[in-house]
Amino acid sequence: MVAMKKIDWDAAYSNGAYIPGGNDFPPKWKTLAADFRAEMTDAGRLKADISYGPHTRNVLDLFMPRGEMKGLAVFVHGGYWMSFDKSAWSHLARGPLTHGFAVAIPSYELCPQARISDITVQIGTAITHAAAEVPGPIHLTGHSAGGQLVARMVSSTSPLGQPIRHRIRKTVPISALGDLRPLMRTRMNETFHLDAVEARLESPALLEPQEGIDVTAWVGGAERPEFRRQSALLANIWSGFECCADMVEEPGKHHFDVIDGLADGEHPLTRALLCL
Repeated sequence: MVAMKKIDWDAAYSNGAYIPGGNDFPPKWKTLAADFRAEMTDAGRLKADISYGPHTRNVLDLFMPRGEMKGLAVFVHGGYWMSFDKSAWSHLARGPLTHGFAVAIPSYELCPQARISDITVQIGTAITHAAAEVPGPIHLTGHSAGGQLVARMVSSTSPLGQPIRHRIRKTVPISALGDLRPLMRTRMNETFHLDAVEARLESPALLEPQEGIDVTAWVGGAERPEFRRQSALLANIWSGFECCADMVEEPGKHHFDVIDGLADGEHPLTRALLCL
């Protein structure tokens, strides 16, 4: 009889403790984002704090490109549905903006004030609101918990209406949480309050993708094994349906710097998101 391996699920889903200088990243993000917001404000290309719902945190920033718009890119932040807001990620709009895409970055209500299923609905509303402001194709990306949220937008039970879904050309979940069931075994679940039913209903890897979607699961090669496994799981399962699904493991990148490519218009991550 083979002995079962005991897994420390809290360690499996911990990131900062396993990244050299991990505590330095959040203040760095805030500084980069603030500088970029100031630059865009001075240029008259930022529509800040657009309300999309009834809650205080139901606001988004919309960064506008120079000249004619080619479409809308949306970035949804992570933080395990418990932390951060739109203000730490503004600089990640730079890459899509250089190619003529407007970029929406929403905040959302956090756990435990909201359940993960509530946040899914809020992100659907935010995307719908931004899509009403910007014509053309829609490209979605999100990091970690945000990766789960954008993958949910292109699943069979998406909260998005069909007119919006039909405008989505590409979805890139970055270091996404595709299967939420392991999180029920972490201490974080004291905040999530996930049960088996919600975990299944909000796990993109356990749902059918919308037919015809184009998805690339993006993950860092130096990330925790669970994040690499989760990205591979989503790409593997969804590739069995009538859609295009693949995975990119970016060499050397960990959970905190895997998103950096979005700030560079010529980085493969930005080019993958915009189908360039």
